[in-house]
Amino acid sequence: MDFTKAITSFVNIVKTIEIWDVIDVFIVTFVIYQVLTISRKTRMAQLLKGIAVLIVVYFVSARVGLKSVVFILNNLLQFGFVAIIVVFQPEIRRVLEQVGRTNIFSLSKFQKKTADEIEIEMLRKTISSICDSAKSMSETRTGALMVMEKFTNLSDIKRSGTVVNADITPELIGTIFYEGSPLHDGAMIIENNRISTAGCVLPLSDNLEISKDMGTRHRAALGLSETSDAVAIVVSEETGIISVAKNSVLSRNLNRQSLYNILSKEFIDPIINASEKANSKTKDGKVSVNEKG
Repeated sequence: MDFTKAITSFVNIVKTIEIWDVIDVFIVTFVIYQVLTISRKTRMAQLLKGIAVLIVVYFVSARVGLKSVVFILNNLLQFGFVAIIVVFQPEIRRVLEQVGRTNIFSLSKFQKKTADEIEIEMLRKTISSICDSAKSMSETRTGALMVMEKFTNLSDIKRSGTVVNADITPELIGTIFYEGSPLHDGAMIIENNRISTAGCVLPLSDNLEISKDMGTRHRAALGLSETSDAVAIVVSEETGIISVAKNSVLSRNLNRQSLYNILSKEFIDPIINASEKANSKTKDGKVSVNEKG
């Protein structure tokens, strides 16, 4: 009898569903999917995971009856969203811009492929500009220190410099590190394929094994790589040698091609591998569905 009532209730609910309800659910699902897909490439991915964990803990605590935990999490979630919007404003803007560029009438797999291709194209332009600049400054023995930000937040370091917020071009990089420029002694920070700030002060490495012929730029680059996942590119003012510091390791005597290969492996290859992995999972899923049929 209860089963019959449940079926009848379900049928009645289905009858009340209109085409606009279906469109409403589709739009919300599409937007959430796009935000999650695009945010994987930014620090927002880590943020979303943290929020998900807090929400799960909140509901479990409410279910069990942990009043103190519920009170703390309730206030944290209530005011935390305002803080999130302020702190992650660049990432949120980037996600919204990419969602706005998405073709709603395309299949989701092509949308993701297009987003990946756009990201890779921008990174290649960025890396090419950096490599061209490094080569040029190496030939003229112009000292330079460029930092490509990854997932670690470098906001404290950016506050020590001057906001630039400009597109990356070899001409602009050359101007920043020109000996007469007031910003040439500091580090230039690259974020989201743009020059974010310049003239920044980096933490110096305490590594006693560093060669004495390396100057402050090399120690600063290595120091940053010891405390973050950022990649620092150094051009020596004395010798013109190009170096890269990442993961607490300093690689020296690089040319344009070797520098391009290192930066591509660090920033472009992860996107390509993630895309290929996602496509492989999609194909595997289709095969399993067909086999079931």
